Amino acid sequence: MINLHFHPEVELEIQESYSWYEAQAENLGDDFVSDLENAYQAILELPVVWPVFKGNFRRYILARFPFSVIYRQSADAIFVVAVMHHSRKPNYWRKRA
Repeated sequence: MINLHFHPEVELEIQESYSWYEAQAENLGDDFVSDLENAYQAILELPVVWPVFKGNFRRYILARFPFSVIYRQSADAIFVVAVMHHSRKPNYWRKRA
């Protein structure tokens, strides 16, 4: 079974975005996290379906929020390097690879 692993900075990205969305509307942060959980499940089920993005990374675009999950796959794991906002520095996560 393939497991998801996360770069340590991904947790902070999610927490900051969650807090921002919660400040905008009650439960909107929860909706953001739910969209992320759906993305993780889809990536685990079909990791090679999502388009190649910047070298050997792939990108899953969230359905409702302006974010992408950037990841790479190895034989036994998927490593999420970023939950990237579409309007912020586009290549900031490259140093995490």
